[in-house]
Amino acid sequence: MSFTIAIIGRPNVGKSTLFNRLVGKRLALVDDQPGVTRDRREGEGRIAALRFRLFDTAGLEDAEVDSMEGRMQRQTEVALDDADLALMLIDGRAGVTPLDRHFADWLRRRNGPVLLLANKCEGAAGDGGLAEAWSLGLGEPLAVSAAHGEGLVALHDGILEAMEAHAAAAAVSAAEFADDNEGEGEDGESHILQLAILGRPNAGKSTLVNRLLGEERQITGPEPGLTRDAIGVAWQWREQSIRLIDTAGLRKQARITERLEKLSAGDAMRAMEYAQVVVLLLDARTPLERQDLAIARRTLDEGRALIVAANKWDLVTDRNAAMGELRDRLETSLTQARGVSVITMSALTGKGVEKLMPAVIKTYERWQARVSTAALNRWLSDMTESHPPPLGKHGRRIRLRYMTQVKSRPPTFAIFSNLADDLPDSYARYLQNGLREHFDLPGVPLRILLRKQDNPYAKNR
Repeated sequence: MSFTIAIIGRPNVGKSTLFNRLVGKRLALVDDQPGVTRDRREGEGRIAALRFRLFDTAGLEDAEVDSMEGRMQRQTEVALDDADLALMLIDGRAGVTPLDRHFADWLRRRNGPVLLLANKCEGAAGDGGLAEAWSLGLGEPLAVSAAHGEGLVALHDGILEAMEAHAAAAAVSAAEFADDNEGEGEDGESHILQLAILGRPNAGKSTLVNRLLGEERQITGPEPGLTRDAIGVAWQWREQSIRLIDTAGLRKQARITERLEKLSAGDAMRAMEYAQVVVLLLDARTPLERQDLAIARRTLDEGRALIVAANKWDLVTDRNAAMGELRDRLETSLTQARGVSVITMSALTGKGVEKLMPAVIKTYERWQARVSTAALNRWLSDMTESHPPPLGKHGRRIRLRYMTQVKSRPPTFAIFSNLADDLPDSYARYLQNGLREHFDLPGVPLRILLRKQDNPYAKNR
């Protein structure tokens, strides 16, 4: 049974730094500017032999319910509801603030287990704040330094004690869980599909993620740029295990001047590189601007499968004209993924969203497709018969002798030729388009590698 921990505290006390320390990776964005984290981020934490599920949360602030800070606090409350232990951080150098006292009172009313950590206590810098922390009434405070890795032994012991208490209280439930799952093994596990949602700011990415999950998992609102980290959420759609990744909105590179936005954009790009399928979410009222095309091309250049989703379709007046314009632009500007699936939807109302996941799974299957060598060479023979390759640079005939698929994800093919370097790009595109049509591979990047076939008699001349 997994043990879940939520890291909470007011802004800029080092929650994301501690999260990164415990998961062993720089997953959460860290900056001196307060309020960097807005959504709750999840990871697998560890200290020595202890393993646990870990939530990083937004900084707690005393805010109006409908404000952005209020929506952030609701996400923190959800993380606490899911957690078996809360780690409350204060800044040991700054001491206990009125906001720390306010949320300590709030935590005590929740009656859940809490470990109080005085962070930034490297050296003697936090001794004063550590002494003050006793007044919060949350038990003995532990002195730690998330940035320098100090105090982790005491934190390990505190988490272990909480784990043992939790295990003792849940012994009956754990036994029932084991009985229910007896005989299940790894054979039944399905491969996890990495699905990233990318797009410009305020296109509705977080609203779509919430709609798919059926819960308010991500903070949403009219303000652009609410999402900063690339947030991955485990999800099950029918029989397919999915890691659904919400990302920060991507603006033109030239417009990005703040360091934090650069970090967010880099995080989104890394999410795309590790994804298998990318949903490019457009605002249907202004579809396929230059930035949308830049994101799509980068996705295809990385070999990822692509789905185009036009969000806010309910706000479009002339839908036939909008769809015609969108498809024309895709055909002319994204020739490397001709036939890409286009889904129209409204993430806010849910209309049309049910079409997205079947299209994702179909595209994912095409992205993994394998074609037999025999079928490829029959096809190649028919293609060269109907339209032979042109002559090479010195008037010699280009012969395409043999073809095979060398890998999938994305489908990649090697063609062996006597004059591989002389084959024009236009003929390679002719072959690529024929592959898509004949083997039903629209909308995924295809790669054709031209290989020179050595002459076995050349050395004897």
